[in-house]
Parts: sequence; C-alpha cells; structure tokens
Amino acid sequence: MSKHVVILGAGVIGLSAAFACARAGCRVTIIERQPEQRGGCSFGNAGMVVPSHFVPLAAPGMVALGLKWMWNPESPFYIQPRLSWDLLAWAAKFWRAATPQRVAAAAPVLRDLSLLSRACFVEQAGSGLNFGLVQKGLLMLCKTAHTLDEEGRTAAQANALGMPAQVLDARATAALDPGVTMSIAGSVYFPKDCHLPPERYLAVLQSELTRLGADFRWSTEVTGWRTAGSRIAAAETRHGEIAGDEFVICGGAWSPSVARGLGLRLPMQAGKGYSLTLRQPRQLPSLCAIFTEARIAVTPMDGALRVGGTMEIAGLNETINARRVRGIIRSVPDYYPEFREEDFADIKPWAGLRPCSPDGLPYLGRTARWPNLICATGHAMMGLSLAPATGHIVEELVSHRAPSVPLTLLSPDRY
Repeated sequence: MSKHVVILGAGVIGLSAAFACARAGCRVTIIERQPEQRGGCSFGNAGMVVPSHFVPLAAPGMVALGLKWMWNPESPFYIQPRLSWDLLAWAAKFWRAATPQRVAAAAPVLRDLSLLSRACFVEQAGSGLNFGLVQKGLLMLCKTAHTLDEEGRTAAQANALGMPAQVLDARATAALDPGVTMSIAGSVYFPKDCHLPPERYLAVLQSELTRLGADFRWSTEVTGWRTAGSRIAAAETRHGEIAGDEFVICGGAWSPSVARGLGLRLPMQAGKGYSLTLRQPRQLPSLCAIFTEARIAVTPMDGALRVGGTMEIAGLNETINARRVRGIIRSVPDYYPEFREEDFADIKPWAGLRPCSPDGLPYLGRTARWPNLICATGHAMMGLSLAPATGHIVEELVSHRAPSVPLTLLSPDRY
C-alpha cells in the first residue's frame, strides 16, 4: 500500500516535494492556506537556477554591510526597526553564523544541492515538461574594477569547487550578450546557471500533480495537530482533519507558526523582495544577470524583462514600500544605460516574502521529535533554484533511502 504524504504549502517547494512523491507512487494531499489563484514568493521572483550561489546569505562581511545599508531605505538590505525578540534572536544567530569556517562548510552542500536541482530541471524539461528552461548561464555585472576583483576571488572559489566561472572584461561581456548595452567594468560568467519563468513552472507542476491524482486543499489553514504517541496522526483545519502517514512542512515564511504547534522552533525572518516586469523592454538580454553592487537580478522571460531585488526584514508584512521599489528602478540605467526610470512608471510592483533562516541554509530533513515529519523550508532567495533537489530529497526521506546530499548542516533541529 502506498504512503499518504501530506504536504503543507503549495509554493514551489511544496509542489516540488509533492511532484517527486507522486511520481514515486505515493498518495499526495497538498494543503494551502491561500486560494488556488495565490501569490507568494514562488511566483514573481527572478526565475534563476543558480549553482553559482554557493555562498550562504550569512557570510563574512554581511553584518557590517547590512548595518551600513539598513539606514538607507532604498538600499539592497533594510531592517524595519521594531521591538521583536524573535528578530533580535535571529540577528544574533545570523552574526554567529557569518564566519569563514561556516561558509566553507556550507559551500559544498549548497553546490551539491544546486547541481542536483539543475540536473532535475534538465531531466524534467527533457521528459516533455515545457516550462521554458534556458541554459545559457548568468553574468555577475560589475560597475567597478574593485568589485570585479572581489567577484574574481569568488570565481576562483567556484572553480576550486568544480563550478566553472570565467572573469570577463567589458568587451568580452558585450560579445557574450550583444542584445543589451551595458555600462560595466566587466563580469563573471557562470555557464552552468539557467533561468525560467517561475509562474510557468508552477503551472506545469500543478497540472502534472492533478494528472497524477494529487488532492489539493485550497484556502485551508492548519490550525493544530492530532498526535498519537511519538507520531503525527493528522493535521487539523477548520474544514476537518487531514490524516496521513508522512507530513512535510513547506510553508515558507509561515512555517515557524505551523511548526510551533508541534513544539518545534524554526528561527526565521520574512525577507521581502520586489520585482517589476517590463513587457516590452527597450532591449532584451539573452542571459540572466545580477547587478553586483546594487544586488539586483535581471531575467529575460518569454520576451519580457523582470527586474527584482532587495531584502527587507519587516515581519509578515506584504505591503509595498515605494522607496524600496524606487531603489530597484534607479539601478537599472546604471548598468543598462539605454533604459530609463520612466520605463517602469505604469508597472505594478510585485512583492513576496522569502523564508530566511539565520545561517542562510534551508531547513531540510526529519525532526528527532516527530519521526514522520519532514521540514523543507527556509530557502531564502534560493527557493526556485533548490526546489527540485529539495523535492527529490523529500521523496528519498519518505522512502527511507539515504539522501543524495548530506543533511547535517540543514537539520531542522539545529537550533
């Protein structure tokens, strides 16, 4: 008899976990607190698949940089001042995690997760799932020679980890992507990176899950749990109980409140990000790119151009901060000089809450307290990029096979 796997959350992580389990023959139920026409950080993000991102958010220098940026409401990073013990405790854990030793230990894990994810994306696209995967690489665009030197050191680390990276001057960068005019000192090119339209990918996963017989419970919020001894028997909702054999928490920024009902602590802050999508851009690059100094991501998507970024720590608050959006818009002409700020005048900004753990690593694995509970959350800005690998590992855990990537650093019990 196949296992009944109950997935909490229908974002890209939840759908990826559900898809992997359903393809393995499990009966799958997906519980989502929002209606089917939902939003969330899975939909409006930059759509990048980035093995190049092997350095976690909590890295040396980020604390000082964050303190410098947080006083500027238009900067790439901002913490809204508020009295919150959870925020203070998270910040202290972030500070303790931002060490060279921790980053060195995390880098191979993030590399292996990313390469597994990339392989899964390629396999899915090759099996006939049409979600617009583009395998052309990514450019880290640098305005100054100083930044290019810094990114060159990251490129050397990437090559040492077996992740190809190439430092290019401005002319070589322009030759690689002649569709857009750039004002830069140079770039670092990561050929293994990819991009895709996230909305399309989620629609494909949902369609495939429906075909495989998955049960979607929309507008259904988990209000509690029924347990039996050391195991979870059912998730409680206002529409009744949903029993299962295995439970997987994939609730994004709302995961801590769901886990709290089981006596679990998943320290997390919601990191708000914004994006704007130009449907008819002045120029259209063929590669996705990151404006390194500005921390802005730019991705071509089916003829449109999506521009996104910022990390705003302001609680579970989805309101649009116009000054944060203005900071994104002002960055574009700095790197792509043919563009104008007024190009974005009539575009409605999108915002989503990224689930950020203190050490920049996801919570992935079983918990010691509840042997039939798996956590798969806290991916921060890497949710789409790591989703297929996360789903693959969730299915391995459900099937009681050894995970493809060591999970010690990702343990949901680490705090």
